[in-house]
Amino acid sequence: MINNRRTISGLLTVLLWGAWALEAPANGFRLGGQDAFATARGEAFVATADNASAVFYNPAGITQLEGLNFRGGISGLYYEPRFTPPGPGRTNTYHIKDSWAAVPQGFATYTPRDWPLSFGVGLYAPYGGSISWPQNTGFRSIATDASLTYATINPVVAFRPASWLSLGGGLMINYVDLEMEQGLRKLSPLLKDYFRFKGDGWSESYNLGVLFQPHRKLSLGATFRGAAPVKLEGNTDFLRQPNIKQGRRSAHMELDFPLTAVVGISYRPTPKWNLEFNADYTEWSSFGKTTLYQSPAPPYPISRNVDVKLYWQSSWIYSFGVTRYFEPGWHLSAGYAFSENSVPNAYYTPLAADLDRHFFSIGGGFRGKRYNFDLAYQFGYGPSHKVTGSKPSSQPALSSGERADGTYDFLSHAVMLTVGARF
Repeated sequence: MINNRRTISGLLTVLLWGAWALEAPANGFRLGGQDAFATARGEAFVATADNASAVFYNPAGITQLEGLNFRGGISGLYYEPRFTPPGPGRTNTYHIKDSWAAVPQGFATYTPRDWPLSFGVGLYAPYGGSISWPQNTGFRSIATDASLTYATINPVVAFRPASWLSLGGGLMINYVDLEMEQGLRKLSPLLKDYFRFKGDGWSESYNLGVLFQPHRKLSLGATFRGAAPVKLEGNTDFLRQPNIKQGRRSAHMELDFPLTAVVGISYRPTPKWNLEFNADYTEWSSFGKTTLYQSPAPPYPISRNVDVKLYWQSSWIYSFGVTRYFEPGWHLSAGYAFSENSVPNAYYTPLAADLDRHFFSIGGGFRGKRYNFDLAYQFGYGPSHKVTGSKPSSQPALSSGERADGTYDFLSHAVMLTVGARF
């Protein structure tokens, strides 16, 4: 059983390589885009949900699909969070080391002929990111590097009791791999030091969806994804020259990945137009205070149990999208999304570098009897966010006196290609 789990973990990691990217639109560690058609519409898709990616966006929507459907793709992303230290005359701006990432995803659905039931499965990354700051930012004892891979296998089933109503839901099986690193003191060019944690674990949760169509021109949709607590088990590595030799300890910590809920309304004045608005809620308050436990105790002054204060705040994403359909199967879409900041100034972490963000998208595609595809481009912009009065979130920063104060901003460019087939 252990070997099987390791094999599955390895396969998921390979399939979702690079999934630690601040995929647009995003708040906290959420990755929004799972389908190019939805992304071109600003992710306003919960009340439309008419392709196989509905497994993620709204599982009730898969009842709209006939036969066997496959849909999968990849998004390429360039993202650039930036940091400018506080103080008069400070104009030096720091950039992360690697700004490129790619995230794949895949979905399949099957509706047996004359059945009121539909079945689906998805493999995707709902959370993730990767960030690596230079050593001389002034917050190295708070954070320098992190990577999160979060892979979900999501089998679903949907039921259509009436032509105007569909209900759906499924199980989400999640594999989580987290790595974090920070310094143990302020920058010292002659003496090396670091403190790292690497751990992974599995969790289970569920998703539910409803699609209600009271009129041929109007569709209402909603989806809910449950919270997913996970225990990450691994080890810590540390070094602090000249008094602490390189060492390793067994370690574990727990994180409660949040519940999310999305509601939307789609209006179709004619068969050639589809306009939709979505409101998307994430309960990031589940990221409160956690503790990193180590065994046996590391050498002084490293604490055996390291408290990590996050105290994130719940937030919303508001999105609007429009699609124009043409004969014989072509379509063009555009969208806008606004994502609220989830990380409060009190314990601001540069590993998320979250702030209010605006996303603008455009795309097009083709739907044929057998094959289909979509291509989307999205531009993300986060206006300057000034952090003042922040407190260190863990012991090393408390000892060094460093803070995450300064000005953060954000730019991103994303291109997404999705292809599909129906049999």
